[in-house]
Amino acid sequence: MASLFRDRTIGHSRRESFSSTASAAAAAIISSASSRFSVGGAAVSASAALSPLPSPFGDLTPTLTADDLRETAYEIFVAACRTSTGKALNYIPSSADGSQSPSHSLNSNSSSSPLLQRSITSTAASKMKKALGLRSSSISNSKRADGSPGSGGRPKKPMTVGELMRVQMRVSESVDSRIRRGLLRISASQVGRRIESTVLPLELLQQFKSSDFTDQAEYERWRKRNIKILEAGLLLHPHTPLDKSNAASRLRHIIQSTLEKPMETGRNNESMQILRKAVMDLASRSSGGSVMDSSHWADGFPLNLRLYEILLEAIFDVNDETSIIEEVDELMELIKKTWGILGLNQVLHNVCFAWVLFNRFVATGQGVNELLDAADGQLAEVAKDAKETKDPEYSKILSSTLTAILGWAEKRLLAYHETFDVRDIESMQTIVSIGVSAAKILVEDISNEYRRRRKGEVDVARSRIETYIRSSLRTAFAQMMEKADSNRRASRNQLNPLHVLVILAKDVGELATKEKEVFSPILKTWHPFAAGVAVATLHVCYGNELKQFVSGVTELTPDAVQVLRAADKLEKDLVQIAVEDSVDSDDGGKAIIREMPPFEAEGTIANLVRDWIKMRTDRLKEWVDRCLQQEVWNPRANEEGYAPSVIELLRTIDETLDAFFQLPIPMHPSLLPDLMAGLDRCLEYYVTKTKSGCGSRSTYIPTMPALTRCTVGTKFQNVWKKRDKSMNTQRRNSQVATMNGDSSNCGMPQLLVRINTLQKIRTELEVLEKRIITLLRNSESAHVDDIANGLGKKFEITPAACVEMIQQISEVMAYKVVFHDLSHVLWDSLYVGEPSSSRIEPFLQEIEQTLTITSNTVNERVRTRIIADIMKASFDGFLFVLLAGGPSRAFTKHDSQILEEDFTSLKDLFWANGDGLPTDIINKYSTTVRDVLPLYRTDTESLIERFRRLTLEAYGSSAKSRLPLPPTSGQWDPTEPNTLLRVLCHRNDEAATKFLKKTYNLPKKL
Repeated sequence: MASLFRDRTIGHSRRESFSSTASAAAAAIISSASSRFSVGGAAVSASAALSPLPSPFGDLTPTLTADDLRETAYEIFVAACRTSTGKALNYIPSSADGSQSPSHSLNSNSSSSPLLQRSITSTAASKMKKALGLRSSSISNSKRADGSPGSGGRPKKPMTVGELMRVQMRVSESVDSRIRRGLLRISASQVGRRIESTVLPLELLQQFKSSDFTDQAEYERWRKRNIKILEAGLLLHPHTPLDKSNAASRLRHIIQSTLEKPMETGRNNESMQILRKAVMDLASRSSGGSVMDSSHWADGFPLNLRLYEILLEAIFDVNDETSIIEEVDELMELIKKTWGILGLNQVLHNVCFAWVLFNRFVATGQGVNELLDAADGQLAEVAKDAKETKDPEYSKILSSTLTAILGWAEKRLLAYHETFDVRDIESMQTIVSIGVSAAKILVEDISNEYRRRRKGEVDVARSRIETYIRSSLRTAFAQMMEKADSNRRASRNQLNPLHVLVILAKDVGELATKEKEVFSPILKTWHPFAAGVAVATLHVCYGNELKQFVSGVTELTPDAVQVLRAADKLEKDLVQIAVEDSVDSDDGGKAIIREMPPFEAEGTIANLVRDWIKMRTDRLKEWVDRCLQQEVWNPRANEEGYAPSVIELLRTIDETLDAFFQLPIPMHPSLLPDLMAGLDRCLEYYVTKTKSGCGSRSTYIPTMPALTRCTVGTKFQNVWKKRDKSMNTQRRNSQVATMNGDSSNCGMPQLLVRINTLQKIRTELEVLEKRIITLLRNSESAHVDDIANGLGKKFEITPAACVEMIQQISEVMAYKVVFHDLSHVLWDSLYVGEPSSSRIEPFLQEIEQTLTITSNTVNERVRTRIIADIMKASFDGFLFVLLAGGPSRAFTKHDSQILEEDFTSLKDLFWANGDGLPTDIINKYSTTVRDVLPLYRTDTESLIERFRRLTLEAYGSSAKSRLPLPPTSGQWDPTEPNTLLRVLCHRNDEAATKFLKKTYNLPKKL
């Protein structure tokens, strides 16, 4: 074994008291001295009530009982307290009354055992208690002369330290007397021999026989105990490892035989001589095999540590297991004298003492924090030793001891929320200190792995605290999950019971607050960001549950909103704690925040709301399709003249808005634009579908007939008149057959209902926008800025779509009325044959009737627009007859007066003596007709000349040899060649017809 444990001088040279820095703990263990020294059932019962931890020093033979070890430890204590001079111990037992007689007193004048004979007279505070942070007892010595309180009589004689140790170790006076008598006999037979060279159990076996005992059973127990101690010390736990010699086998055989068959003890017994020879052969060996002046019978590990542990436990009052006796300084000085026999030294003492203090705290129910503080302080001494002492055996003992301490501490710290409450904070702080100290010694001073790393890479304290925080909070979270689930099941019959995660969010928030206020201030001693680590752990735990919940959410439900809102509030609270805790960190808390991946609760709510909006708007769009397929646009469906479907549509939108603002979400203003956009698209879809099937302006304008030239003279007029009328009728019927505007729900009344419906939407949009502002103002999450900025309150595309669709339907209706519904008075009759006999009056009558229906049906806000479109279509129809009326229409220069008069009548119809359209609108739309009509009173030669000039300008010099036929642009204008050409085609003039025949060879008929 290493020299550290072979050195017998250490135990004698190091007698110093504990350093005053042994512990920072400061609390009192004040013992009640009354009945302290009584030996009997009370003390034994109190001891039996202890529940210590298993010893970390290793297992002994199961045949050695606690009483066996205690009695052996006491024998070693008494033997070690002899003087080193080798003088005999004059044993004289004391009398019952404490007086000294020649045969029953300890000779106080003797030089033997001065420490054992020292009287207990001082009431000064113990130096060791001060060093351990313990207060001194103030019990009067007068109360304990015989171990019991004084009765008011004369004071009893003060007790000696030796007598105190006997009482503390629960050794009877008779046993104590026998031990002292045996030591006297040993001393007398071995004058000058040191106690370290004596095998005490062997020598005692030689000093006593069965006749020295009044009880044979007691003798047998005594004999077997000493034999078992020899077996434990020399064979089971030897100081020097056993070699292959026969000494060990011989002793093992002797011990086995002795235990099976009683052996008479005594000096002159032959069996004892055989035993002595075998014992001394092993006890006197050194590691090299040589014989030494020391007997290694009780200094093997773990026997020596277990015996020493028992001795150290004697400093605790037998009647108050949590109190250390006042005489601890004197007693500890005597206990340390056993180091020479047990092969111990100061560093091993420090380890054992730390363990004894800690184990006593555990064994007595963990109610006296002063014991824990003392153990913590003693660990500080152990930490110093560990840095200086690198002996492998010491490291092994230290490791097992600290592992036992750390295991106990961590069992509580890894679930400290379950272990401690506000009342236990003081003990928690010390347990954390002990756990961290033990871990640091194990890692920094024992672990080879730590030595291979740079110390800067490992912060043991911070790492352990972080482990405790995360483990305890995960455990607490799991328990809260179970509790919340249980509460949920219990409230299942209630109306709208809270979801587990809502309950859990509240509990987690309260736990985080408790952590911040109660536990983090303690843990912050070792970890600067303890609260941040705690809330980050809780954030991850709750986040995992939330993620699982969200993965199963497919639609917006009350449970989903409740959970997500609770999660959002919890996250804000946790992040706030983390930020506050990390305000002084180098990174401003970014590392902790990175451990907290966002719940994105608001984002999830927003996505669910957007899904809800999409579902609502999709359904609304499907409803629009179904409804408009069945809509007949009946003008008599209601007084206002709009479609019933629009009322249903607006009602559904109203309900959707109400439902949206009733959603228990915190972000109505931010999500309102999404809803508005969805409703806007639905309305725009309805508006667009309202126009569907109505056709366009081009649908109702007839195809331009081919160019022809007029037949001059009246001879052929009636013939052409009949033929052209027949051909025109056939062509018109052919055109109408291809029009899709002939449907029953696209007549003029139905088209007016469509326009009214669109106008109704335009009007109601303003109402809806005002109502949205009201709903927004009443929303729990709205702010003044949201309302002031009008966030999301406007419909963007529907108003423009309404305007566009009204314009298109109005135009379609106007051209349908003029070119389709009134074709019989416009295309078939107007100016067919003789212009003077087929003038515009019938057309004016029909138009006037149309205008009356329109005025009575359409909404007044769009009435002017529609009448203007009818007027524009009428002007275009008038021009179409003049310029593309076919060979049935021919005009002389003198007919221009008729045309101008008829056009004036047409304009007057819409002016209606000032009650109709404004003059500026009439003038605007009549410009083209007004510009073209003067061509009809221009002479033919001038028209031909102008046509040639404009054509040459348009086509250049290539048109000089042959004038090209200008295409029809449809944009009638007096400066446009095709317009001039069409005037010539309808000119009932020989010069015109010759020019057309010569230049283009135009036919006279279609």
